[in-house]
Amino acid sequence: MTPPRALTSNKEWVLKAHVLGFLVAVVGLFALNEWAWDALFAAIPGVAMDHGWGAALHFFLYDTTKIMLLLVGIIFLVGLLRASINTDKVRDWLAGKGLVVGLLLAIVFGVITPFCSCSSIPLFIGFVAAGIPLSITLTFLIASPLVSEVAALLIATHFGWQIAGAYVLSGVVIAFVIGLVLSRFSLDQYLEPIITRTTTPLVPPSSAHQPLALTWQSRVDVATDDVRDIVGKVWPWILVGVGVGAAIHGWVPASFFSSVAGSDNLLAVPAVSLAAVPLYANGGAVIPIAEAMWAKGLPVGTMLAFIMSAIALSIPEAIMLRRTMKPQLLVIFFGSATVGIMTAGYLFNFLFA
Repeated sequence: MTPPRALTSNKEWVLKAHVLGFLVAVVGLFALNEWAWDALFAAIPGVAMDHGWGAALHFFLYDTTKIMLLLVGIIFLVGLLRASINTDKVRDWLAGKGLVVGLLLAIVFGVITPFCSCSSIPLFIGFVAAGIPLSITLTFLIASPLVSEVAALLIATHFGWQIAGAYVLSGVVIAFVIGLVLSRFSLDQYLEPIITRTTTPLVPPSSAHQPLALTWQSRVDVATDDVRDIVGKVWPWILVGVGVGAAIHGWVPASFFSSVAGSDNLLAVPAVSLAAVPLYANGGAVIPIAEAMWAKGLPVGTMLAFIMSAIALSIPEAIMLRRTMKPQLLVIFFGSATVGIMTAGYLFNFLFA
């Protein structure tokens, strides 16, 4: 009879092989995606892939497949990582660090949390209730949606690693500078009493943030739940975002964005930043729109401002945060993030001119 420990070990190795096979399949499908759609459309006579419905349909099918594969693969990997992190221990450890170290750690922890701005609020509440300085918790709340690993990889695949690096660097700098500046002010008075009176999070951490047990089966279960939950919520918005991008790609003249939102228009950056807020989009939904706009002449900085505003600034987030913040702090938080995003947009328009 095989000892129980050996059975467990064998099962874990089989599970690891399945996980590896799944990830290899995702990578393989991603590598074949562009070739497959190009071959299919090339085989259809009379289809123009540079304009009209042919270009729009090709863009829609190719981008939807690519983004879904990236989302599934990245969310699964990040879910495995988060399943190994005990958020209570991270919170306690973070509370004892200095300001600069605390800000940097808040940014790092924000990067590995879910990319939806609203999903970061329960952890923000727990951090505040645990007594972590407000400037550090606000830094986390900015960095969590703004510096998204999914958005970074999507930007790299669509626009190149240089622009993806600019996106990540600008998000980190924006979050750090805002946290550093806000640390100079006494803002705790603008927290609602309900959050300052409690000693435990108002919203308990979900299984996506709290490991069930440090076993491979538990980690895979959490990662699978992450994929099912997040992709299940965002896929309609991905289709909408890719659909808008496909329409722009197929029918909007190339001169439109270069003339309306070109680098010579000083109001282009704030205009696209504010226009992106109601979208409440994730990286998978907003980047196809930005890609189509960029292909039509939108400058790099304006495009990045559009992406960051859509990802990091949302009306639902403001409504949810109103439970914990007074209006003054809400204005300070969203105002500083907006100014940071617009500043980055102008800067990159100048650098990439």
